[in-house]
Amino acid sequence: MREAQRIMGYLSLVFAVLVLTACVTTTDAPKKQPVDKRSALENYIQLGMTYLNKGNRDGAIGAFTKAIALDKKSAEAHQGLAMVHQINGENELAEKSFKKALKGRADFSMSGIKNSYGRFLFEEGRVEEALPYFEEAGRDLQYRGRANSMLMVGRSALLLGDTARARGAFEYALNLNPRLALASLELADMFFQDRNYAEAKKYLDQFANNARHTPRSLWLGIRIERIFGNKDKEASYVLSLKNLHPYSQEYLDYKRYIEVQEQ
Repeated sequence: MREAQRIMGYLSLVFAVLVLTACVTTTDAPKKQPVDKRSALENYIQLGMTYLNKGNRDGAIGAFTKAIALDKKSAEAHQGLAMVHQINGENELAEKSFKKALKGRADFSMSGIKNSYGRFLFEEGRVEEALPYFEEAGRDLQYRGRANSMLMVGRSALLLGDTARARGAFEYALNLNPRLALASLELADMFFQDRNYAEAKKYLDQFANNARHTPRSLWLGIRIERIFGNKDKEASYVLSLKNLHPYSQEYLDYKRYIEVQEQ
């Protein structure tokens, strides 16, 4: 429906330009070429995202500002501006822009904007406020980022103490995208806490198949392999944690763990 409206809008613009051109008498003055406002808007938004990806924040602000000048209700333009403000640590400005985006008109998916705003709230520590935005995005069957939204539902629920909701969300996220490594790691950790070590190992292996190990995953692997008595695998995890992350909290936890074991 939205695509049809865009096409009809473009055809209307072309028709209007043709009518106006037909009505204009010939003069010696140069004629101005008609401008496709929608194309210009999309180009500015794309330019802003390109600048943002390259770390050119000033260029991104300029491009998004020009996009908003063309269409004050462009949700994508306001979202882009919000993301720049967020990176700059200008949280009040970021929130204002996110709210304008949510009230605006999206040419693509409003769920992407809801997910971005949810991430903003989550990173601000406003987890309870963030959760509904992740849930709404996760329910949108047309949204390609559903798996990541469900991952954030799980992380939010976990912080709010709802472990059952968190587990269900992580499992759902993996059903949508089996390569979503962080969901596997979260489940591995949860099953380890529940002393279901076989499931913990299964999900940790799934994590390792799709991502590089982190201090958290290595420390979890050390404890799992020690329980199963796999000394070679345990030693491999220990070596990686020591060599790659010697100043991590997880390596300190490992050293304290060994000290206690040796007492």
